[in-house]
Amino acid sequence: MRAVVLRQGALVLDELPEPVPAQGQTLVRTIACGICGSDLHFVHHGRRMIELSRESGSASTVDLDRDIVMGHEFVVEILEHGPDTTGLAAATTAVSMPVIFKGMPPGPENVGNVAYSNEFNGGYAERMLLSSMLLLPVPNGLPARQAALTEPLAVGVHAVAKANLAPGESTVVHGCGPVGLAVIAALKLAGVETIIAADFSPTRRALAARMGAGVVVDPAVEDVMDVWQRTDGTSTLVQFDAIGVPGILNRAMKRAPRHSRIVVVGVCMQDDMVQPIFGINKELNVQFVLAYTPEEFAATLGHLAEGRIDGSGLITDVVGLEGVADAFASLANPEQQVKVLVEP
Repeated sequence: MRAVVLRQGALVLDELPEPVPAQGQTLVRTIACGICGSDLHFVHHGRRMIELSRESGSASTVDLDRDIVMGHEFVVEILEHGPDTTGLAAATTAVSMPVIFKGMPPGPENVGNVAYSNEFNGGYAERMLLSSMLLLPVPNGLPARQAALTEPLAVGVHAVAKANLAPGESTVVHGCGPVGLAVIAALKLAGVETIIAADFSPTRRALAARMGAGVVVDPAVEDVMDVWQRTDGTSTLVQFDAIGVPGILNRAMKRAPRHSRIVVVGVCMQDDMVQPIFGINKELNVQFVLAYTPEEFAATLGHLAEGRIDGSGLITDVVGLEGVADAFASLANPEQQVKVLVEP
């Protein structure tokens, strides 16, 4: 099968052996797979990501000196199940969280990653293996390209859930890339009335308004916190850092009102610094978040299928496997791309 392989820091189109499903696993055809910001980080900061993950308690065994096929935002077609395994009917369109059980019975001791793995390839390939019990059929005739947005949008659903928003609280979203847009969509879904979003890109500010932001701000023209104070300024504020670059969290803490909260969704791969006194004097609550729960993943698929979230505007390009390397480069330009889908 054809696949785009991360090999010695470069993305290479190559032929790989066909995956063979074991018990509890299903062979699937990749219909579409989104390129995630985490993939961009992994290409440039992979060794640092693995090192820090291990320091934080992860049992990661990923070896960057061996081939890796990334792609964890996928929608697939069921092909065949492994021995003694039942599941969705062949030709069913489905999604799954990017994890797999390496053996039976399923349990925490034999959970593996899909995509960030030397063993189980991700969606930048024609076919892949997934756990039969984790596959969810795509309902309501939801187009496959929109179903591929389940994974990234679930990140926003989880971040908003962890924010524990109360009625009447206002929100500011720093950054309107895919993660920030997912947060905005989840805030709108949660019924939050005041959603203020900031990004330097006019294209992404327009998407933020489309996804549910009531006010969009160009930080080159005006500080988003000044806009919040003028627009609302009295309710309890929850800020979402969806940028993930050094200095953003410290600035959010510095400008935060007393007793407010900050949810960190963006992944910062460099060392960062904060002034603890900002948080101490104001009694701030800073919440870091990661991924989503299985329930949130399934709920996000339902939100897309029922039209409660419309993610179609996020998709700015679709490429084949031969276009993946160029798509990685183009995603560095926020005016050029937001979410690129790969269709092997």
